[in-house]
Amino acid sequence: MSRIFKNLVLIFVVSGSFSAYAQTTTSSAYSQFGIGSLNGSLLPQSRAMGGISAGLRKPGSYNNINLANPASYSAIRLTTFDVGLSSEYLSRSRAGDSETDFTGSLSHLLFAVPVSKKSALSFGLIPFSSLGFQSRDRSKLDSTTIDKVYGGDGGLSKFYLGYGVQLGNHLSVGFNAGYVFGKLETTGSTEFPYDYTAYNARKQENSSIGGFNFDYGLQYFTNLSPKLKLTLGYSGSYSPSLDLERSTVVTRYLKSGEGEDVASDTTFFNEAAKSTIKLPMMHTAGFTIEKTNNWLIGADFKYGQWKDYEEAGKNMGLQNSYGIAVGTQITPDINSVGSYLKVIDYRLGFRYDKTYMNIKNTDINDMAITLGFGFPLQASPTRTTFYKVNFSAELGQRGPESMSLVRERYVNFSLGFTLNDQWFRKYKFD
Repeated sequence: MSRIFKNLVLIFVVSGSFSAYAQTTTSSAYSQFGIGSLNGSLLPQSRAMGGISAGLRKPGSYNNINLANPASYSAIRLTTFDVGLSSEYLSRSRAGDSETDFTGSLSHLLFAVPVSKKSALSFGLIPFSSLGFQSRDRSKLDSTTIDKVYGGDGGLSKFYLGYGVQLGNHLSVGFNAGYVFGKLETTGSTEFPYDYTAYNARKQENSSIGGFNFDYGLQYFTNLSPKLKLTLGYSGSYSPSLDLERSTVVTRYLKSGEGEDVASDTTFFNEAAKSTIKLPMMHTAGFTIEKTNNWLIGADFKYGQWKDYEEAGKNMGLQNSYGIAVGTQITPDINSVGSYLKVIDYRLGFRYDKTYMNIKNTDINDMAITLGFGFPLQASPTRTTFYKVNFSAELGQRGPESMSLVRERYVNFSLGFTLNDQWFRKYKFD
């Protein structure tokens, strides 16, 4: 009982920290489109394998929470807790100029509890999207220098409650009911950097967003041989609409020689106009082939109907997205006692996405090579509690350095801690 109490204390301490830093940050210039850069419902275990998720049930010997396909919850046999953090190193280049940024935060807090031998509940808090960009375009009108300055900050989070159940011997289904919430702030300014007597103008929009989001999935699994298993999976996402309250403030201001605002006044204010955001339907289909506790390979195909994306009843002119992902996991010898290197999970993958952005008739594509490891830690003396540390890295590129567009090269790191425990179980003693 004391062990369970200690683990609960750990969870509540981490939960408190997560509530203070729940929104993940980004510095991508492309986060200004839509509701920001989508984070995806992926843990390090999946990110390291290119982001495959549709056919993942229980890769390896540990119970994992694959909230990207809630049908997988039916494979959870132990109470599972997963918490993690993520960071991003980003290098942006445009027309010969370049700059770098580093951001990071806590990334997820998830919990799953078996309900029966063929079903489980899961709930948790994850980042949904992130907004964070700054840009400056300089031009001249006659002899006057003009700067167009744009910026954005904020993010959306998602709390979810899900359930997955196995039906018969080969099929499982599941769903997540989630609530998406958060704030986004964008600014656009026109400045005269060398004329300290000219008034500059700034438009600032503050958006408060909230609404329900639903995920659903199914998995079909069968044995190809006594130790070889095939899993086919599908998952989808649907949001009726998100409530949007947006206030707009326009100000004019003077700047000092040091670049500080020295005087300002409001020329326009519109308080909290109410409308909605229509998110697109999202679809993922894929498969995995797994040799029990030894190796796994899989692939996913993703499709998003972003042409349907609307804000305040206005179609925002985005394009449909699609992507592919492939990945593998190898555990050399899960039962090895003489070599720790043989019990580590080694993961590798690749992903390619044609995003929902098309700028100057150029598709903004995103591709990355991924890798990672799963490091098992020593189990409890009673062998009722198991721990694993999961690490992933994504080395990728987004956008081309042409047509005055921004090319972004990034390295994303994710670190997660997984705990499996036999809480809430009845024990039998001989």
